[in-house]
Amino acid sequence: MKYEGEVRIPSGCAIAAVISKEGKRMTGNKIYECMKPMHDRSNGLGGGFAGYGIYPEYRDFYAFHMFFDDRDTRKKCEAFLKERFEIVQSEIIPTRKIPEITDEPIIWRYFVAPLKSMMNSMQLDEKEFVARAVMKINTEMKGAYVFSSGKNMGTFKAVGFPEDVGVFYKLEEYEGYSWTAHGRYPTNTPGWWGGAHPFTLLDYSIVHNGEISSYDANRRFIEMFGYKCNLQTDTEVITYIMDYLIRIQNLTLKEAAAVIAAPFWSTIEGKSDESEREKLTYLRTVFPSLLITGPFSIVFGFDGGLMALNDRLKLRSMVVGEKDDKVYIASEEAAIRTMEPEAENIWAPSGGEPVIIKVKDGAY
Repeated sequence: MKYEGEVRIPSGCAIAAVISKEGKRMTGNKIYECMKPMHDRSNGLGGGFAGYGIYPEYRDFYAFHMFFDDRDTRKKCEAFLKERFEIVQSEIIPTRKIPEITDEPIIWRYFVAPLKSMMNSMQLDEKEFVARAVMKINTEMKGAYVFSSGKNMGTFKAVGFPEDVGVFYKLEEYEGYSWTAHGRYPTNTPGWWGGAHPFTLLDYSIVHNGEISSYDANRRFIEMFGYKCNLQTDTEVITYIMDYLIRIQNLTLKEAAAVIAAPFWSTIEGKSDESEREKLTYLRTVFPSLLITGPFSIVFGFDGGLMALNDRLKLRSMVVGEKDDKVYIASEEAAIRTMEPEAENIWAPSGGEPVIIKVKDGAY
């Protein structure tokens, strides 16, 4: 028997990320190797990765990564897709058999382009058309789940420890300018393939360490706008909130951060810059139901960049480091040192302070 003090009790879940500001592509092996020193933050019930820039040959098409329970479900879903999209490529996602990953579903990917005739008939722009198709499959098609749907990016996740999930999906064979990673330690939700992080919609992805005590209020608000939270994990709602704030409401990344990790009213009132004070007041007043309460550290991935953010009280650890053109983010410095032993300028962002890194224009 082990007693208190003899075992490490981490604050649950591990996150990590790396991005090249010059758009240089990196293979995926470093991102899963960096999860090894944070092994004890996970419990084998979920691991996953998102890579950006990994499909340059299909950069103009949406990459749907999908789980299917059986072949009949896949055929039914494929018929649905053919009604709405041109499918330019359809294939199994390559994996390697390892004893640590079991009970895998059918794992498939489609590279698709929305049919303009369907978009016109529904009077929707391209991204809204794709988002609605994803929601419809995930909500109404039992046994089918779209777990990634962006352009020139892809998510890879499973039930298992993250370092094993990376080996399972052969991430060393992919190259991307940005990678995020997650090791899951679920406390009050089930461990299943669809519930592993990252959660994605279009090119947006979220990895999250923490717990959302405001989940019910956040979910009720966001579901009024057509989003459906049915993946049995609270983190899912953050992805939809970010999509709503940035794509639908046209907020900047910094403004979106000021909604989900809003400063306290006393902090806002103490701002000497009147325009800043008015903006923060406006955001807190207009989007009160999208404030995320509870401990969290997240990495938000998007086309061309990353954003790291802690809750406003900084109740979960997160550190950032740099080396040359690369920026590294992780729950622990040990993970950053695994990716880059000579990392410099290691610092811990303050609560509610977004760290936004973008790839320079035209770099990828």
